[in-house]
Amino acid sequence: MPHSTPTAPSPDTLAALRERLAAAPNGVLEAVAAETGVSLLTVTECLPDAFRAFAPGETAEAAMLDMAEWGTVTVLVHSADLVLECKGPLPRGQVGRGFYNLAGGSPIGGHIRLDRCRNVGFVRRPFMGSADSASVVFFNGDGEAMFKVFVGRDAARQLLPDQVERFEALKARLCGTPHPIA
Repeated sequence: MPHSTPTAPSPDTLAALRERLAAAPNGVLEAVAAETGVSLLTVTECLPDAFRAFAPGETAEAAMLDMAEWGTVTVLVHSADLVLECKGPLPRGQVGRGFYNLAGGSPIGGHIRLDRCRNVGFVRRPFMGSADSASVVFFNGDGEAMFKVFVGRDAARQLLPDQVERFEALKARLCGTPHPIA
């Protein structure tokens, strides 16, 4: 399936997005992208600096292998037609036949084209009434999310502290120095 190249948003659009997200960073970012006609990556870049960081797409496999040690997470795929969530431990995977193949033993499984990942985003922000949300977002070359992996929550809907530590450590390791978005 061909992929379109998004048009670069105007400076006015970016300024308006930054202002909007500084005032209200807790909405559905895909809805903001659709409403403003920009990519999800552009919207994510417009979040306040404290809420996001990026690593190059080449770090996607390292991120996946690290998250396989976190325990129960939520994997989310969001399209115009569906928001699909699956909770479970992220299986370790390996590259073969052009895919990153997730091993069995979890409700989460499949085959991912990690070679299409251009940026790995680390997003930690308030979300729709919850105090905190933390996700690792795998962005393709079109600036859209391939999928997201969310830090797990306890019975009181609070982020799991050990996973937050792992999230922050992975972010520091992979994002170390800010890099230009591909």
